This record gives sequence, structure tokens and C-alpha cells, in this order.
Amino acid sequence: MSRTAAGALDIAFAAQPREHFLPRAVVGDAGTDGPLAIGFGQTNSQPRTVRAMLELLDVRPGQRVLDVGAGSGWSTALLAELTGASGRIVGVELVPDLASRAAAAVGAAGVPWASVREADPHRLGAPDDGPFHRILVSAMSTEVPGELLDQLRPGGVLVAPVAGVMLRVVKGEDGDDAPTVTEHGAYRFVPLVTD
Repeated sequence: MSRTAAGALDIAFAAQPREHFLPRAVVGDAGTDGPLAIGFGQTNSQPRTVRAMLELLDVRPGQRVLDVGAGSGWSTALLAELTGASGRIVGVELVPDLASRAAAAVGAAGVPWASVREADPHRLGAPDDGPFHRILVSAMSTEVPGELLDQLRPGGVLVAPVAGVMLRVVKGEDGDDAPTVTEHGAYRFVPLVTD
């Protein structure tokens, strides 16, 4: 990772403190490098994991990014800092109460080019808002979700935990090319709900 990219991540984390996206009951634990419960069996991922995923995603200014399993909205706001105002971030969250809270937190975060909404329980991702340059998935699936790959632009990147391993998937430049998949360590996440 370049020093410029690392610096951009440092700035993003400083601009969007974790505590602004946590329920009152766990705000005091915001500095802990561990997952924190946000209700409904969901967690706010540990900062080290979030940073590792954002490094793999390699978000650039002006990009269109999808945040699947937005949870507390923290990752959505961090992505917005990385794209800047010329980008667009769409966060989707399946749990209605979490989606509402995340939407409010992101709305207060000073990044109006980012939003969180309740996910459609019958459609993974946000196909009507694509194609996306980058897709971040913060829930575990058993295989690379083909529905999300279809929402990526050619050459786009998806980062997702799949069957216990963090994957970086780069879509082929030609629609018929197989994606390039690399593995980046073992991780545990809540399950990705696909219907």
C-alpha cells in the first residue's frame, strides 16, 4: 500500500470517529480494537479489520461505491471520505432499525454524497444504482456473490469475507473474462443474508 493511500485512510478514520456510529451503550468501548454489538445480532467490525478491508478495496476519489451490510454506517462514512465529494456511496442494510440509525449517522457525518437505506430483501446489493467501481461486503457468504459481481464495472473490485477468508475479487476488463481472486487471511463475520 502506498504512503498516499495510507495517509488517505488515516485522514478518513480521523474525520469519521467510530464513536459517532455506535449505540450509546457501547460508545465507551469505541477505542477497543474489537467488534462491538450494535443490536439485532449485528456488530460494528473491529477497526483493524475495517482498515484492512479498505486497503484491499483501494478506493479512489470520484468513484461510485456500494457498501453491503452497512450496519452502523461507519464504513459508509469512511468510504465517503475516500471518494470525496465527487464520488457516490450507497450503503444498504437489511435490518430496518439499523438502516434507519445508520442513515441518520451518515446524514450527520458531513458527507452528503453518501447515504444508507434499507436493503431490498429480494435483491442483493443495489443493482439500480450501479455499476460500481468498488463493492465492500461486511458479512460472510459461502461463495462469491455473483449478483454483486454483476453490479461491478469492468476492472472493478469487490472485497468480501467468503467461507472464512477475506477475498479481493477484480472483475475482468472484458465481460467474459473470469475475475481474479486473491485471498487475504482468515476472518469471522456475521452471515450475509441473501433472501
